[in-house]
Amino acid sequence: MFATTNIALFASVFIACAVEAVEAVTIVLAAGTARDWKSAIRGTLAGLLVLVAIIAILGPAISQLPISYLRIFVGGLLLTFGLQWLRKAILRASGFKDLHDEEKIFQEELRAARSATKTSRLAIPDWYAFTLSFKGVLLEGLEVVFIVLTFGTIQKQVPLASIAALLAVILAAGAGVILAKPLSQVPENQMKFLVGILLTAFGIFWGVEGVGGHWPEGNWTIIILIAFIAIISIGLVQVLIKRERPETPNIEASDIQAQEILEPDRRTLGSAVKAFGLFWYDFIIGDDWRVALGIVLAFGATKGLEIKKLAVHQSYLVIPLAVLLLLSYSLKRMVKQSVK
Repeated sequence: MFATTNIALFASVFIACAVEAVEAVTIVLAAGTARDWKSAIRGTLAGLLVLVAIIAILGPAISQLPISYLRIFVGGLLLTFGLQWLRKAILRASGFKDLHDEEKIFQEELRAARSATKTSRLAIPDWYAFTLSFKGVLLEGLEVVFIVLTFGTIQKQVPLASIAALLAVILAAGAGVILAKPLSQVPENQMKFLVGILLTAFGIFWGVEGVGGHWPEGNWTIIILIAFIAIISIGLVQVLIKRERPETPNIEASDIQAQEILEPDRRTLGSAVKAFGLFWYDFIIGDDWRVALGIVLAFGATKGLEIKKLAVHQSYLVIPLAVLLLLSYSLKRMVKQSVK
C-alpha cells in the first residue's frame, strides 16, 4: 500500500502543478510576445526566486508541527482548496460556467499588454512585461508550493512531491518554449476536474485522521474516497445538465479579483494592501466562506465524537457527509446566482 499511496501522491502533485504551470506559461508568453522577452524572462526568474524563498521559510516551519495538527491543517486547507476546484469543474462540465480556454486568455492578455504604456524602471527595459510575468509566475507558483509542501510534508515525501512538481513545470515550460504559443491542446478542464477530486479525497482522508478518527480500511481508504468523490461529482454534473442554463455563464467574484491582482497598473498603497489581503483571503478561505466554516464545524463534530467515545466506529463518516452537503449547497447557490 505504501507504493500505491506514493503513486497517488505523485499523480496528484504532477497533475495539479501541470495545470498551474500551463496558466503561468500563458501569461509569460503574452508578456514576452506583446512586449519584451528580456523583461518577461527577468520577471519569471524573480518570481521563481521568491517562490524558492517561500519554500525555504515555510517548509521547515510546517514540518515542525505535530503530525495530528499537521493533518488537521493540511486536511482543512486541501478541502477548502479542493472543493473550490471541484465546484468550478462541475459548473464548467454542466455548462453553468465557461470552459477554461488558454487561447482566449492568451489573446486577452496579449491585447492588454499591447495597449499598456511602456516604462523603464530599475534597469528593466519594460516594467509592464516584468511585473506581468512576475505576478503570473508568483500567483500560479504559490499554488504549486502549497501542493508540494502539504502533500510532501504530511507523507514525509517532500523529495517525491518536488520531483513531480518540477517535472510538471519543466514539461509545461518546455512545451511553451518549443511551440511558442499557449498550450490550448492540454485537456486543462478535465485535469482540473481530476485535481479537484484528488485534493478533496486527500483532504477528507488526512482531516479525519487529524481529528482522531480511524478509517476501517486503513490507507486503502484513499482509493475508496477518490472513487466516492468521482461518482458524486459526475452525478452532480448529470443533475445540473438537466437544469436550465443561462445564456452567459456566471463569472465569479474570485475570478475578477484574480484579474485585478494580476493587473500591473500603478495603484495606491491602500489599494495594493487591499488587493494583497483579498488574494490571501481567496487563496486560503476560498470564494465561499460558508464552505470553510462548514469544514471547521465538521472537523469539530468528528473530534467531539472521538473525545466522548460516541459512535466512535462511525465518526469518520461525518466529514465525508459534510463535504457532500457543502458541495451540493455551494453548487445550488452558484446555479441560482447564474440564472438570475
